[in-house]
Amino acid sequence: LLRLMLAGDEEALALLYRRRQAAVYRFALQMSGSKTIAEDVTQEVFLFLMRDGHVFDPARGALSAFLLGVARNHVLRRLRVEKLLAPLGDDADEDVPSVHATSDICPLEDLARAETIESVRKAVLSLPPKYREVVVLCELQDVSYVETAEILGCAIGTVRSRLHRARALLLEKLRPAAEVE
Repeated sequence: LLRLMLAGDEEALALLYRRRQAAVYRFALQMSGSKTIAEDVTQEVFLFLMRDGHVFDPARGALSAFLLGVARNHVLRRLRVEKLLAPLGDDADEDVPSVHATSDICPLEDLARAETIESVRKAVLSLPPKYREVVVLCELQDVSYVETAEILGCAIGTVRSRLHRARALLLEKLRPAAEVE
């Protein structure tokens, strides 16, 4: 599809976009916490692909890993430019889809579940970027360690150690909330 797209086939571009857009968007949203940034980054990734898709080398990895790597670079650049590491203020709730009650039987359980999900989301967003990206890729996007290493441009051992440290940081951040209950 990429070859066809680069040759000017608009249908190939549309199909490629439909197949890959959601994963790129989810990654950007989970890394930034901002719907606006995620939308912008997704658009920038596909514009980059149309303009510079020829730099993709299938011998170095899968197209999905390449796209997430491009998205990573755009998210990190955007966060640096805006000096925004994690939107945890009042506007954060507007940017990330909220969790709605799923059951009329026990609204208290639904509320507790929504609060827990929100606490975890905030904890992930508060991680330093190098830890946040391994959590987002490995835990939330289900990307393999090998592909995560390709995306981040590091060794698999580095991915494992960052993920281990990220999990420890998340436990620290979430422990006070668990002890209150």
